[in-house]
Amino acid sequence: MILTLASIDAGYLCDRLRTLLAIASPTGLTDEAVWEVCRELDRLGVPYELTRRGAIRACLKGRETASARAVVAHLDTLGAQVKRIKETGRLEVVPIGHWSSRFAEGARCTIFAEDTTWRGGILPLKASGHTFNEEVDEQPVSWRQVELRIDAEVRSAEDVRRLGIDVGDIVAIDPQPEFLDNGFIVSRHLDDKAGVAAMLAALEALVREGVPPPVDVFFLFTIAEEVGSGASSVLVPDVASMLTIDNGTTAPGQNSDEFGVTIAMADQTGPFDWHLTRKLVGLAREHEIPFQKDVFRYYRSDSASALESGADIRTALITFGVDASHGYERIHTHALVSVARLTVAYAMSPVEIGRDRALLSNLDGFTHQPQADPAG
Repeated sequence: MILTLASIDAGYLCDRLRTLLAIASPTGLTDEAVWEVCRELDRLGVPYELTRRGAIRACLKGRETASARAVVAHLDTLGAQVKRIKETGRLEVVPIGHWSSRFAEGARCTIFAEDTTWRGGILPLKASGHTFNEEVDEQPVSWRQVELRIDAEVRSAEDVRRLGIDVGDIVAIDPQPEFLDNGFIVSRHLDDKAGVAAMLAALEALVREGVPPPVDVFFLFTIAEEVGSGASSVLVPDVASMLTIDNGTTAPGQNSDEFGVTIAMADQTGPFDWHLTRKLVGLAREHEIPFQKDVFRYYRSDSASALESGADIRTALITFGVDASHGYERIHTHALVSVARLTVAYAMSPVEIGRDRALLSNLDGFTHQPQADPAG
């Protein structure tokens, strides 16, 4: 299969991303995002199954079943949850996922009560400059230093309860997306809705080309990656290798970039599979897909949750560079298209480790690592 930039429909990719960003899906409240992705899979004619909680397992049939591949991205995003109703009518909140209250300050949000929703905003405890003057800037950065102001007439805890709001209600943070003419995209929750959009764009290109891959390729959409469980319950035994798509951090000390695809060599859980990662590097070179490598210190993904659940699979991670990850995020369309291209190349590449077709085998066909030249 010849892979070119034109193989990935960038317009389709951005349209999918816009649609997904418009759907609130903090971890624990992902139902509507699941519905949206399933509707798109129906439109593409790709069969899928759902777990009880809503993780999606779609299958693009290949010429063989054994040694199947998987590609995974997560639908859930960061959010917050009501911890306490204050006597003032304000709400104490705690984070869903790992993100700083620094990026919560000023956020507009929706509170999902039992039977209705309410709008609000997250503010520092001392929010009025005309009252607190320099004390506004002297507050510590902590989730205990912010509170949620409900946009309704509430002056007491009892007023809040009359609205139907209670402890444990989930709070969705507005994404506030901007798609700029120069290809930059600025929004919250690009982690990992941009990854889902890139994955759908790769799947759309594969369906459009109509050439079956060498082996079955499962496209997995998980719903709890931000809290650590991710791909732990959606794999099938036939899967031998899994490619995770998520965000890469473009920050000082990192090698990730907002252009091209970043191939992760390791994260806080350790190195990714050497053979699969090397294969991805080779595919990027073969198809002239711009790429760079990176190592992440404070990072884990669906790959970690799959391995920790006991899956004996090879895993790798490719990312789109994100500036200010888990904050006010920015990416570029070039990186998303590059990720989608490498995903297609991976799906269509030949199986190189035939022994992986079996869960357990003998030493025949087992891989070798590079050896140092004894002559020096």
